[in-house]
Amino acid sequence: MARIRIQRCVLAACVCILALAGGPVAEAQVLRWSSQGDLQTLDPYSQNEQLTNSINGQVYETLVGRDRQLNLVPSLALDWQQVSPTLWQMHLRPGVKFHGGQPFTADDVVFSVERAKDPASGIRVYASALGQVRKIDALTVEFALAQVNPIFLEHAALVQMMSKSWCEEHDAVKPQDFKGKDVRYTTFNANGTGPYMLVSREPDVKTVFKRNPNWWGRFEGNVRDVIYTPIKNDATRDAALLSGELDLVQDPAPQDLDRMRSTTGVKVLDGAENRVLFIGMDQARDELLYSSVKGRNPFKDVRVRRALYHAIDIETLRTSIMRGQAIPTGVLSPSPLGVFNDPEFERRLAFDLAKARALMAEAGYPDGFAVTLDCPNNRYINDEKICLALAAMWARIGVKVNVNAQPRALFFPKAEKLDVSMYLLGWGGAITDEEVTLTPVLRSRGANGVGYFNWGDYKNPKLDELAAASSVEPDPGKRAALIKAALREHGEQVHHIPLHRQVIPWAMRSNVEAVHRPDNWLEWRWISVK
Repeated sequence: MARIRIQRCVLAACVCILALAGGPVAEAQVLRWSSQGDLQTLDPYSQNEQLTNSINGQVYETLVGRDRQLNLVPSLALDWQQVSPTLWQMHLRPGVKFHGGQPFTADDVVFSVERAKDPASGIRVYASALGQVRKIDALTVEFALAQVNPIFLEHAALVQMMSKSWCEEHDAVKPQDFKGKDVRYTTFNANGTGPYMLVSREPDVKTVFKRNPNWWGRFEGNVRDVIYTPIKNDATRDAALLSGELDLVQDPAPQDLDRMRSTTGVKVLDGAENRVLFIGMDQARDELLYSSVKGRNPFKDVRVRRALYHAIDIETLRTSIMRGQAIPTGVLSPSPLGVFNDPEFERRLAFDLAKARALMAEAGYPDGFAVTLDCPNNRYINDEKICLALAAMWARIGVKVNVNAQPRALFFPKAEKLDVSMYLLGWGGAITDEEVTLTPVLRSRGANGVGYFNWGDYKNPKLDELAAASSVEPDPGKRAALIKAALREHGEQVHHIPLHRQVIPWAMRSNVEAVHRPDNWLEWRWISVK
């Protein structure tokens, strides 16, 4: 018996030594991953940006969740019912606590939805679509809508729940005003109900999380600790994976994919993302902020916008810049499902330099002009390279483009203040319904976040009328017709220039098992590191 006890003690000591040395026992429960940029804030309402949303989404939870196929499933709400066309009721999950120990109740739901409606919130258009929320009892809430919302539950899956008492305690009742360079307690601290808890935060260096031992749900993977390290340089990031310093890279460089596929110990998980990239243009100012043209705005002329579109060699962009990891499209829809798989909307304006030059001449710019294109350099796959390639293409019709590529932390606040003349933006996520693009991106800027991401600030009453009608139309057939009509109007006026939908391969060590969702959302509780 004594010998057995000694052997057990020796075995336990070996396990401890392996864990301290970062050996197999520790590694089997730690996920070390990276992408090119950092999350922008820990305040879940401040920025509506995919990486930020997805990392915060491991800490904070929504009333309605999503499964591996993006189907809607119960999360903090156990069930729901549509009492009338404009009234929804939800029953909350009992016994849920925030990481700080506060119980999750209806008061937190009311507080969170109202906080998310604040003008500083990047998701206020979605929170506003939930209507007025009212507490019925401690675990029941009611949503009274001003009008029918055909995708109410989709919107409910976007607002992450916060603790009312915690926010009040830390003077964070309002969300961080990111574009105003505001800093709040919620910028660097977090307190959700989700499967993972924040351990430490070093912006642009490292953010560490640990498993929430009191989470109400079930872990399907074995990851206990998560270390996220942003690495801007493609070669450095990919080399860290190949050497074993990282377990997973969410955005490997397209030029490295063939090498990764043939490297022992590494595998690539392919998947198209629900995200469309496009070019926007200032169509509001009488004179552009950053252009050689004085006294007028060339982007107010649809012929100039159309000329820029015709001058894009999309196939070269797809093959040379994106290495085939892109799906060209002619519509601002993150997924073909948003346009009901109608091929009419996928067709692009033809690449035609002669036509582009003729349109420029007709518009009064036969020799072109100079303009600045703002774009991020660590947000989308090859974002800066895309902008540089477009600049070279547009030079062929006389448009001299100065590419101002900046990290996302600088690009987004600048663009949100409309301090741009041209810009590259991407749009997408879990929802494939076109409503979540029409209302925040394509409509004119207005109240409650409508048109907030219309950074070109154009105004199109016909488009607005069609899009607004589609937002409240309960009949699926009529609604589809309204959406298509709105997109035709948008395409006819070339208010944006669509480019492509991203294809996002994830690269990882061969001992990692992960689920690649079409919204490019890395769900840690589903990951196993063997």
